[in-house]
Amino acid sequence: MKLIPFSIIAASLMGMAACGSPKSADKINTAFEAYDAFNTVFLDSTKYIYKNTTADSAAVDRWGGAAAIWCQPMYADMAMNAMLLARENGDKERETQYRDLANKILDGNVAHYLNFDFDNNDTNKGWFIYDDIQWWTITMARAAKILGRDDCRELAEKSFARVWYGSPRVGDTGSYADPAKDLGGGMFWQWQPIENPNANAAGDGKMSCINFPTVVAAMLLYDLAPADRKGDDNPETWTNTYGSFTRPHYETKDRYLEMAKEIYGWSAEKLGDMQTGMIVDNRHGDSRGGHPLLYNQGTFIGAASLLYKATGDSVYLDNAKAGADYSINELSKGGYLPWAHNPNNPYDQGSLEQGVYPAIWAQYMDILINECGQEQYRDFIKKNITAGLGNRNASGICDGELGVATPDSVMIGSYAASSLPALMLLFPTEESSK
Repeated sequence: MKLIPFSIIAASLMGMAACGSPKSADKINTAFEAYDAFNTVFLDSTKYIYKNTTADSAAVDRWGGAAAIWCQPMYADMAMNAMLLARENGDKERETQYRDLANKILDGNVAHYLNFDFDNNDTNKGWFIYDDIQWWTITMARAAKILGRDDCRELAEKSFARVWYGSPRVGDTGSYADPAKDLGGGMFWQWQPIENPNANAAGDGKMSCINFPTVVAAMLLYDLAPADRKGDDNPETWTNTYGSFTRPHYETKDRYLEMAKEIYGWSAEKLGDMQTGMIVDNRHGDSRGGHPLLYNQGTFIGAASLLYKATGDSVYLDNAKAGADYSINELSKGGYLPWAHNPNNPYDQGSLEQGVYPAIWAQYMDILINECGQEQYRDFIKKNITAGLGNRNASGICDGELGVATPDSVMIGSYAASSLPALMLLFPTEESSK
């Protein structure tokens, strides 16, 4: 028996295991080489959070060199994937090394981001948008499973509840657009204004980047919830200008699955085209908008794949494959994963952060390929890895355009630089070190 990086999580989730033989030493050594180079360049080893770019000497805060709060969890995922890859191949020394690193990264982020007080909406080190919180729900749920940390499970359930139900301190009405309240279904993206929010209205933005991650988060918490868990009989309650609110500290196992199915059903219909697998960026009322983006394709693939594994319903698998096909055939021109930055302003912060999209996509393609048996996508990923390995700079870093050589002189964001090691930790190739 063997377990492959993300499939260790999913196998635990669904009581399944993948079979095969350990990967060759050349493959995994090259993956670790690429990952170690990424950490050498971007990890602030005094705080164990990641820096924004190669121009930053330290990760001070949002305004001073720290990578975006919503991208830090992807880097924590990479550390856990490195640990799992080492375990899979019997490398006890590296397994311990990367386990320690993963724990330090998680603890460093908790310390930096106000002890993960999700009701603190400080715009520098706090929480001021729903999807930022939900990305961390996903990673904390994974950490609970992979690292055995019950504190991470508690944080994951707290963050999920905060997103769904709102906050008594912040005063928002929650991300869930309750159809029973004529809000139309799905999940709202933000509360506004950040400091003194209005109640969300049906026509407010419901982005893919909150809806599909909510499904993934609910499915991971579905796995973690004990089968015999009862509902929370002592939930938080509060009243404000907009009404009376109740926020359970946790949900039952069945309730997490019910929530995942509901949000997936709304999102697939309102944000996607299940014939082509295309996912749009957003919806405002009855209007869909925004062009397809790789990370939204990725979380859609992950949401559908996890629901398929939990239910056995082949519709979910068909949808996940359609999402992967669209990612590769329509978005990846020339056969390389797209970095959706603005070519006219590549060093704008928004452009830089989009470099993390391939790392997110890789995390969910791992479920589809290695847990759902869809091997037809492996060659495409191998092509991207092989190109990226040949296009690294002297520091061992490849920028987000894997098919283009990375100059030594250009500034590189940690986001785009994560693409190659993220792919390699999940899909080591036959390429030997260069």
